[in-house]
Amino acid sequence: MREFLARIGPNDRVLLIGDIRQHQGVEAGRPFEQLQEAGMRTAKLDEIIRQKDPALKSTVELLATGQVSAALDALQHQGRIREIPNAEERIRAIAKSYVESPQKTLIVSPDNASRRELNIAVRQELKANGIVAPEDHSIRVLIQRQDMTGAERAWASHYEVNEMVRYALGSKNAEIEAGSYGTVIAINSSVNLLTVERASGVLATYDPRRLTGVSVYREVAHGFSIGDRIQFTTPDKALCVANRDLAVIEATQPGGRIAARLDNNRQIEFDATEHRHFDHGYAVTSHSSQGLTAERVLIHADTSVHPDLLNSRFGYVSISRASYDAMLFTNDIAQLAPQLSADVSKTSALEISQTSSIGQGIGMM
Repeated sequence: MREFLARIGPNDRVLLIGDIRQHQGVEAGRPFEQLQEAGMRTAKLDEIIRQKDPALKSTVELLATGQVSAALDALQHQGRIREIPNAEERIRAIAKSYVESPQKTLIVSPDNASRRELNIAVRQELKANGIVAPEDHSIRVLIQRQDMTGAERAWASHYEVNEMVRYALGSKNAEIEAGSYGTVIAINSSVNLLTVERASGVLATYDPRRLTGVSVYREVAHGFSIGDRIQFTTPDKALCVANRDLAVIEATQPGGRIAARLDNNRQIEFDATEHRHFDHGYAVTSHSSQGLTAERVLIHADTSVHPDLLNSRFGYVSISRASYDAMLFTNDIAQLAPQLSADVSKTSALEISQTSSIGQGIGMM
């Protein structure tokens, strides 16, 4: 962010847009908040227009101002919370609720494990109801490692053999082209070296500290059918799709070609062996749901997951995705309020440095 702003000329204008109450970035730092704290001129839009249902809108307004207990009381009074202690029954209930009105419905879950379980359960229900074709086509897609930070990508020990690496910037020294992929085939943690095999079969060995713009993926075989809802997990210029765009598969062809219709009604066709960044799109994490809107949202709130995943930001983001209706499924209503009231705001190196300087100053007095 500092490098970007340093390049701004006297006649350039920059407009930063965001909501500091939503999820913070996965990578280190929180520049958007720090700029505001440092006095950046800010205009605030505080009129909520997404929610068309008055009761739901008032609930989102409570969440936006941190009144979580009052918001949950309102949702319970509106009949929008269901307590189902058993995890399998809860997943099945969400799937059945989705199938009752699949059009313009989104499921939001805090973690990837439950997201996958929900996608499987929903597909089973849709197949049973004839909405999704019974025949599966196995496609090997790339799922990004969300648990790996930018700092960790600099160390060979954090990689695993057979993982796929995408190089957004490339490297002349390692002879890796921008936009290319490599498969990790060897790891030497003692000297911090990775060996990857490129699509051409040529091997490249390098120190991961010397490369930036790297993303790490696991290759997973998923079944896809005609009628399946999918979500793209990275931008694709060739297809003109953005990260998190949703679509429905309309046809499959031999060789891995897929015809799909995006939510904006635009039809696309692509080779799934080349465009591999997509997944089932029935259930998404709340991080992935940011920017999405659905008429109806089903929220999975299991209080046993880590507080970093189920907290005030999750509650605000997930419930506010709905324009007309939101239903929250939980294992424990009593534990839900304290869990969704928890603040998990990140600290920064700058704050630690300032605290350290103050502490040193006091010590010298």
